[in-house]
Amino acid sequence: MDLGIAGRKAIVCAGSRGLGRGCAEHLADAGCTVFLNGRNPEVTNQTARDIQERTGSKVIVVLGDISDPLTQMHVFDACPEPDILINNNGGPPPRDFRELGREAILEGVVQNMVTPIEMVQKSLDGMVKRRFGRIVNITSLSVYSAIPGLDLSSGARAGLTAFLAGIARTTAKDNVTINQILPGKMDTDRIRSNLENSASKKGTSLADEEAASIAAIPAGRFGTPSEFGALCAFLCSAHAGYMTGQNFLMDGGLNPNAF
Repeated sequence: MDLGIAGRKAIVCAGSRGLGRGCAEHLADAGCTVFLNGRNPEVTNQTARDIQERTGSKVIVVLGDISDPLTQMHVFDACPEPDILINNNGGPPPRDFRELGREAILEGVVQNMVTPIEMVQKSLDGMVKRRFGRIVNITSLSVYSAIPGLDLSSGARAGLTAFLAGIARTTAKDNVTINQILPGKMDTDRIRSNLENSASKKGTSLADEEAASIAAIPAGRFGTPSEFGALCAFLCSAHAGYMTGQNFLMDGGLNPNAF
């Protein structure tokens, strides 16, 4: 399917690996120029080379932590008129809420709520003026399904979802949409790190923790960044203008709710 976005400009935050990379790859496949943000110079530049060589689309690297206002400034210096914005950022590690001090709580809220809002503020009016815009926020299954230990991440991402819900309705008439994708257990570095931490605490093996995690998923496996990126690219397509303010679960059936 031709997504109808060839030549569009797409900012992908934290796009050097994992789910962000999956989104960047599929947007490049669709013919977008991708402005790829990442913190690690070696990894981010290699990802850009890989995507550019495979797809032929232009990939421009902007290094830095996307929560840093200076990095945000550099992103919009490179791409002052984005058509597509993929908000993505690392979340706080699993931790008992009793261990969270005020500083840690505020940092988590900045990473997973304030930062994406700032990126939307800087992008939205131009999209409205040009009468095309697609904003996709990568949140988490934990917005819907309680996951003990991820309380800070869940709270901040749920706050982002509620904050943007009304805004999404104000720009739909201008062909500007705002949606969220809620990943479940995906085959990324983050889940490997979480499984390693769990194995260390329990005195079990990584293989045992992985098997137990997969056993809970009706699909019987972890999701892939490429599957995630394909959904993201569709939500950014010319065909998705009637879908806004929605939360799309990608969890292999892990969330049992019918609605």
